[in-house]
Amino acid sequence: MANTESALKEAMTIEGALGTALVDYASGMALGTLGGGKELDLTVAAAANTDVVRAKVRAMELLGLNDEIEDILITLGSQYHLIRLLKGRNSGGLFLYLALDKARANLAMARLQLRRIEAELEV
Repeated sequence: MANTESALKEAMTIEGALGTALVDYASGMALGTLGGGKELDLTVAAAANTDVVRAKVRAMELLGLNDEIEDILITLGSQYHLIRLLKGRNSGGLFLYLALDKARANLAMARLQLRRIEAELEV
């Protein structure tokens, strides 16, 4: 089982990783961040992506969809932003956020690796 720090370090080894965070979407607080920089403020990204998760959960409720969100993908001109909701015990209300350089990343592999990191994460 991985802790937050080791999970974030592992996420940063994903090809094209720019920054990653573990976020509590009830509060919008980042529980841990790694990477980022002046171009990518992970604290701001954590709070803003909390709104994305809440909006999608609300949309599913309004549509009457009885399903779970695995991940949310936001595609920008030069980046991919992945939001992976955690499902393990003691991890409800948390998500992993990963920003990737679109030119260097393999999206399918990044999703698989993030799923594996989530499965090993103990919060």
